[in-house]
Amino acid sequence: MDDDQAIAYDLAHLASAVQAARSALNYARKGELQLKLAQAYVADVVHQIVSNSLGRDYCFPLNSSEREDFIRFFTKYREPNFVASLADTPGDRGLEGEFELLQDAFRRFATEKLMPVADEVHRGNLDVPEEVISDLGEMGAFGLSIPQEYGGFAAGGGNDYLAMVIATEELSRGSLGIGGSLITRPEILARALLKGGTEEQKRSWLPKLASGRLMSAVAVTEPDFGSDVANIQTTATRDGDGWTINGVKTWCTFAGRADVLMLLARTDPDRTKSYRGLSLFIIDKERSSGHEFLLEKTHPSGRGARGRIEGRAIDTIGYRGMHSFEVSIQNWWVPNENLVGGDNGLGKGFYFQMEGFENGRIQTAARAVGVMQAAYEQALKYANQRSVFGRHIVDYQLTKVKLGKMAAHIQAARQFSYDVASMMAKGEGVLEASMVKAYVCKAAEWVTREAMQIHGGMGYAEEYTVSRLFVDARVLSIFEGADETLALKVIAKRLLESN
Repeated sequence: MDDDQAIAYDLAHLASAVQAARSALNYARKGELQLKLAQAYVADVVHQIVSNSLGRDYCFPLNSSEREDFIRFFTKYREPNFVASLADTPGDRGLEGEFELLQDAFRRFATEKLMPVADEVHRGNLDVPEEVISDLGEMGAFGLSIPQEYGGFAAGGGNDYLAMVIATEELSRGSLGIGGSLITRPEILARALLKGGTEEQKRSWLPKLASGRLMSAVAVTEPDFGSDVANIQTTATRDGDGWTINGVKTWCTFAGRADVLMLLARTDPDRTKSYRGLSLFIIDKERSSGHEFLLEKTHPSGRGARGRIEGRAIDTIGYRGMHSFEVSIQNWWVPNENLVGGDNGLGKGFYFQMEGFENGRIQTAARAVGVMQAAYEQALKYANQRSVFGRHIVDYQLTKVKLGKMAAHIQAARQFSYDVASMMAKGEGVLEASMVKAYVCKAAEWVTREAMQIHGGMGYAEEYTVSRLFVDARVLSIFEGADETLALKVIAKRLLESN
């Protein structure tokens, strides 16, 4: 596969789009509008398949009859007037009962609490307002996937993941940086604890995470090792009844404000053990505001060098509010009780953290849907208000086609994320979680780009929300599994192995 990476990459994204099309077809059964949105989306996917088959028959084979059928289908449902007819009809979410109430509650919160401050936080590169964190804690947003026995709201049925996806989308619609991503960090740590933590650790940490009294950050990536986790350099060395940690982590989102870091370190010096030499730790720390922090403490024995954690925020073009830090850790001692799983967890840290990351991928897809939905709403609103050459922008066919295509892709992405959430609740959908993340995050870049384009020059001005949405969307294909790594090392690899 390494000799044909470009083909494998296209295969991964085509397969992901096809999975999204299956979800769109299920949605199509719910009504006439839903059918039209599905037809427009599936037509785009079929067009992609035909386009990729041209000159590549050896890897994307289509016989003449299949190609003719495909061309007839996408010619009909990519027809501009048909797509334009969907411009202001994005369709409902297809939710029922308690999920509609959940969606309404988080949508109101995003509209009333996040949107009024989101642009200010972005432009000033400010911290997440403490009021947002406390209010989300009171709503139970941090405990949606934590079992009730540990202070959360998950009942153990098939609805727990779906509730989390719905809440994440609505919060991300308000703001990616101070809304949708806030509930992802605790979610990752909670999943890792549920997978490998001792009963004592679960009862100690999970209720605090569920209430929002304890906020967490993830410290896995290193300056020279991003997706290549097996080669991380940070070490944890036995020291009395605990461990001394040394190393540098980067892209630690929310590390300043967080109360704890979920840190992956090498506990076995034998590097040939790769993933099997890594263990997961929970690092207690003091809360810090702003763009840098410095923490120091003495070793419990009173001997040796002082422990030190120093963090510096990395300036980014978007995704502001939570701040991503580079964190240097020197001689920082933690008790053995902070080793996830205790001694039984030694060498299993990679697998524990992957449990959280797989869940993080479906959450990232939900975040992308929220950002897309916000961009679509901003574009539709502006197009109805702005006049050019004596007509509102929305009255031009090209604008309507852009908006119609956005509506179809957003709904397909949303339904795909719902379906994957249902799979994961059954202990399935690991591959599909990667697929939905890969597909939806790329779609978000296109949707926000087109939304900005509809705004014209004003879309490039920071005073308009769409500019924030555009730069926020760009990070989605990078974190929680870089797009290329996800496509090649996970999706394409598993597809080829299964065939």
